[in-house]
Amino acid sequence: MNPKIVQQETFPVIGIAVRTNNAREMTPEGVIGKQWARFMQEGLLEKIPNRADENIVALITDYASDKDGDYTQVIGARVTKADRVPAGMVVKQVPAGRYAVFTSEKGPVAQVVVGTWQRIWATPKTAPGGNRTYKTDFEVYDQRARDPQATVMEVYVGIR
Repeated sequence: MNPKIVQQETFPVIGIAVRTNNAREMTPEGVIGKQWARFMQEGLLEKIPNRADENIVALITDYASDKDGDYTQVIGARVTKADRVPAGMVVKQVPAGRYAVFTSEKGPVAQVVVGTWQRIWATPKTAPGGNRTYKTDFEVYDQRARDPQATVMEVYVGIR
């Protein structure tokens, strides 16, 4: 299934950040699963002020190179203004630009997230409508992701 191409306006995200890479995430030293567990267990979504909606946003940014290099992942929420950042959280700006939007299949959350990223990595460089920028990508978990066993989520991949 081909992604849809959208022109996205810039917006801020507040959340908790970790620095990692895909090779690390394939080992027991992976940190993203622990980051998600902390976000959910500590109810951090509710602690983010000025949320634009009830969606969770997982922002992948500050790429060192490409899918094989280090990157920063921020799990949090889109906010209407970023003037109050809770202790232990960061604010990152999603840049305006063109994004290819990949929608997951429906299923267990870990399975659909990994499956969607595998589909993105297997997509030929120019197939999404432009080469990837490796600046900022983001995942959106809306009302379709409320059931962790029957989740649908979207990945926005920055393209030129």
